[in-house]
Amino acid sequence: MTLPDVYSAEPIPASARPEIDRLLQSGDLFRYTAPEDAPVALLEAEYAALLGSKYALAVSSCSAALFLSLKALGLPRDAKVMIPGFTFAAVPSSVVHADLVPVLCEVGENYRIDIADFEAKLPDVSAVIISHMRGHTSDMDAIMALCEARDIPVIEDAAHSLGTTWHGRNIGTIGKIGCFSFQSYKLVNAGEGGILVTDDADLLAQMVIMSGAYEHNWRKHKQASGAEDTALSAAFARWQNKLPLYNLRLGNLSAAIIRPQLPEVARRVTHGRRNHDYVAARLNESTWMQVPDKLPPEERAPDSIQFNLCGMDDAQIAAFQKAAQARGIKVQVFGASEDNARAFWNWQFLKDLPELPQTRAMLMKACDVRLPARLELAELDVIADTLTAAINDVMAPAAAA
Repeated sequence: MTLPDVYSAEPIPASARPEIDRLLQSGDLFRYTAPEDAPVALLEAEYAALLGSKYALAVSSCSAALFLSLKALGLPRDAKVMIPGFTFAAVPSSVVHADLVPVLCEVGENYRIDIADFEAKLPDVSAVIISHMRGHTSDMDAIMALCEARDIPVIEDAAHSLGTTWHGRNIGTIGKIGCFSFQSYKLVNAGEGGILVTDDADLLAQMVIMSGAYEHNWRKHKQASGAEDTALSAAFARWQNKLPLYNLRLGNLSAAIIRPQLPEVARRVTHGRRNHDYVAARLNESTWMQVPDKLPPEERAPDSIQFNLCGMDDAQIAAFQKAAQARGIKVQVFGASEDNARAFWNWQFLKDLPELPQTRAMLMKACDVRLPARLELAELDVIADTLTAAINDVMAPAAAA
C-alpha cells in the first residue's frame, strides 16, 4: 500500500460555504462591522461553551493569545516567566515581545515538565506558561498546587491540546487563561488564527481592548451564555482608554471557516487517540523505539506521535532518519534536525541562553511523525511497518554483529 499523505488537512466542511459566500458577497470581513452576532463573536461564544469557560477571545494566532495574556497580568518590565525547555520558539518569543524574561525549565524523557526543576526555579518567577507540547500534559496537579501556594498565575499554551482532558477537565481551563491555535496543523484549521479562554472578567476586558476593540467595540463582546454580565461591563468601563491597542483581531472569514469544524472536534479527538495508541503499540514492539505513557489523569487528543530512540548513537539516529526518508516518511528528530525551532539552543534571540542537559538529551533522541485523525487503520499499519523497517535497516545489522 502507498504511504498515506500525512500533511494535507481535512477538507473544510461544506456547511461553511454559504457563510463564506455571504461574506464574499457583502465584503463584511471585519469583526466589528455588524452591530452584533458577527461570525467572530459567534465563534467566541461557541468555543467558550465547548470548553466550559465563561469567555473566549479570538485573535490572530496562539502567539498573540499568549502575548495578550501576559500583558493582561500587569507584570513589571523584565519580570521572569517560566516556560518549558521543550516548546515552540513562538512561546519564548511571546514572552520577549511582552518585555518579560523567559526562564527555561527542564523537561523529562516523557516530554513533560521536570517538577523538581520547576519547583526549584519557581521562587524567582512572576508567571508561568505551561506548554502542553505536542499535546503531552505535564502534571497539572503538582504545577497548580505549587503556583497557587505562591500566588503565581498560570497560562496554558494549549495549541496542540484542544480536546485533551485532565481529570475530565478540558486542558486550557485549568490555569487563569488557556491559549489555542487554529494554524493548519492543529485539530481545527483556519490556516492561521488563535483563541483564548478565561473565567476572569477583568483579564478578558483587558485582552479584548488590547486586541483592538477601539472606542466602544468591546460592547460587541459577551459571555458564552449571552446573558448580561455586570462584572464584564464594569471591567470594560474600568479599562476604557487606559490600554494600548495591538490590533491582533481575527477576521470574519477565518471564523466562518472555523465554526463548522467545532462539531467535528469530538470525532477528530476519538480518531486521533485511536490512531496514536494503535501506532504506539506497534512501535513499542521494537527494541529501539519507545512511546512514553500518558499520565493517569490525562486523556489525550493527538494529531501526531512522538517516540524516543533507545540504545542508538548519533550516527545511528542520523542513519535512521535517512532510512525513513528513503522509504517515504520524514522523521523529525527535534534536536538533530537542523535549526529546529523546538530545540531551545536555537532560541538565540534570548539573552543568557541556559543549558538544560536533561532536555537536550531528550531532544537528541525524540522523534516526531504526523498522524492525522483522518487516517484509517490500514494506513497506520503502513506507517508503523515503514518506521520499523527503517530502524531495522540501521540496527538489525549492528545487533547481529
